[in-house]
Amino acid sequence: MSSLNIIVIGGGAAGFFGAITAAETYPNATVTLLEKNRTVLNKVRISGGGRCNVTHACFDNRQLVKFYPRGEKPLRALLTQFDTTATVKWFEQRGVSLKTEADGRMFPESNTSDTIVDCLLTTARRSGIQVRTSCGVASIRQSASAQWLVDLLTNETIVADRLLIATGGYPQLTSYDWLPAQSEPLSAPVPSLFTFNVPDSYLIPLAGVAVPDAKVYVLGTKQEQRGPVLVTHWGFSGPAVLRLSAWAARELADKNYNFTLRINWTPDLNDNTLRNKLQDFRQQNGRKQVVSQNPFGLPSRLWQAFATEAGISDSQRWADLPAKLLNRLSERVINSQFQVSGKTTFKDEFVTCGGISLDGLNPQTLESKSQPGVYFAGEVLDIDGITGGFNFQNAWTTGYVAGLNIGK
Repeated sequence: MSSLNIIVIGGGAAGFFGAITAAETYPNATVTLLEKNRTVLNKVRISGGGRCNVTHACFDNRQLVKFYPRGEKPLRALLTQFDTTATVKWFEQRGVSLKTEADGRMFPESNTSDTIVDCLLTTARRSGIQVRTSCGVASIRQSASAQWLVDLLTNETIVADRLLIATGGYPQLTSYDWLPAQSEPLSAPVPSLFTFNVPDSYLIPLAGVAVPDAKVYVLGTKQEQRGPVLVTHWGFSGPAVLRLSAWAARELADKNYNFTLRINWTPDLNDNTLRNKLQDFRQQNGRKQVVSQNPFGLPSRLWQAFATEAGISDSQRWADLPAKLLNRLSERVINSQFQVSGKTTFKDEFVTCGGISLDGLNPQTLESKSQPGVYFAGEVLDIDGITGGFNFQNAWTTGYVAGLNIGK
C-alpha cells in the first residue's frame, strides 16, 4: 500500500509512539504527525520533575492493571501486545537505559527527560515521519471516496486514509466537538490526580511537613488510600491524596469538590490500640511535657499542632493531662477531619478521568467500530492510572497497538 496516508493528531507520548510504530510497521506509508502547539512532547518533558517517569517496574500484567482506576479490563488485552517489559526493551534498543527507584518508578539513567524526548524525536526523524507543529485541527469529515479530510485551523485541508487520534485528555465534553460526526460514545471527562484545598486547615502553617504513612478517607464513601501525605500551603497533597483523587474522581466531581477528608496519621493503630498506647506513654513519661514528647514518631511540628488544637498548653505534663484532653489528642491523631473546598490541578500534569469509551473501539486494535480507519490512543481514551509512570505506560501500550494495526 505505497500510497497509504496516515495522519496522527497529537504530538505527545501516545502520538509519537503510534506514529513511530506505524512508520516502522508500514515503511511504504506516509506518516504525518500534527501538533497544535509550537512544541511537541511537552508533558514528557516536564513529567517527573523534568526526569520523565517512563513506566513502573511492575512486570506482572495482572498486577499492573490494578493501578488504573479506569480501564483495567481493556488494558488487560492490550498489554498482551505491548507491556512494561516491551517498553523497557524498546527504549534500550534505541540506546536509552532505564533505572528503577525504590518506589518502583522507572526513569532514564541520565535522570533527564531530554533523553526520552531526543530518543522519540530521533526515531521519528529516522522513520521518515513528518512532524508539523502549530497545526491545530478544526474538524474532521469524510469524503465521498471514504478518505478523511482533516481541516486545520490555518484553513488548510489534509487528506488521510487512516487517522490516529492521540490528543490527550480534555476538561469538558465540548472540547471533543471537532471529532468526526457520529463518533464513538464519550464518558464525560472530569479531573483526576489533584490535590485538596482546605483553606481553613490549622495545619497550613506547617506547609512542607510530610508523613510517610497515613490513611486518607472521603467521608460518606468507601474511598480510602494509604501512603505518604504532604501538608501544603493550600491543604494536602502527596501520593495517598493523589491516589484518592484518582479513585474517587467521579464521586468528588459529583460533590463539586466539597467534602470531608478524614486522615488517620497512625494507620496501623485503631481507636483502642491508640488510646492504650497513649495511656502507657503517659504512665512512663509523666513528668515530661506533652508537646515535646511524641509517642508515634510523627513530625514534631505536626504533633505540636495536634496538641495545641486539642487545647493542650505548652507547659502541660503527661501526668496532669485530663482524660478529656487525652481523648481530644487521640482524635486528632487517628481521626483528623478537614473540610475540603476545591482542588488544585497542576496544569502540566493534568490527567483526565473519562474520554473516548472503549466500548466503541475494537478491543484488539483500538479502531473505531463505527468509523473504520480511525484509531485512538493515549489519554483521549477512558483509561487513566495513578501516579508512578502508569499513564505513560498506557500511552506506550495504546500508541503501539494503534500504530501496529493502523495500516492493515
